[in-house]
Amino acid sequence: QVQLVESGGGLVQPGDSLRLSCAASRPNTYITAWFRQAPGKEREFVAAISWSGDAEYYTNSVEGRFTIWRDNAKGTVYLQMNSLEPEDTAAYYCAADPRGGSYSQSNNYAFWGQGTQVTVFS
Repeated sequence: QVQLVESGGGLVQPGDSLRLSCAASRPNTYITAWFRQAPGKEREFVAAISWSGDAEYYTNSVEGRFTIWRDNAKGTVYLQMNSLEPEDTAAYYCAADPRGGSYSQSNNYAFWGQGTQVTVFS
């Protein structure tokens, strides 16, 4: 079992930046991803990173604005979010271990955090 704890969410204005963190309870050697879910919408893939950190994947809407990376010595995966837009408003969740399935499909993931809220208001 891996417990994941997200932090770093908040209330910001368009154009602002936030950095989310996902801390693991033990060494995290899995592919790890960020998903988000806005009220009334399906949970959607945002970004993922390989266990070594040498491969990153992003959904089109955040490409060039968000960056995912990891510090395995600290057991933490980060999501730097720049140029935030109202459409980025959602609860953001960290997930680890897609169990050999697609990194972009939420139902593949074995471990989830509780989420952190990001609100971008204009």
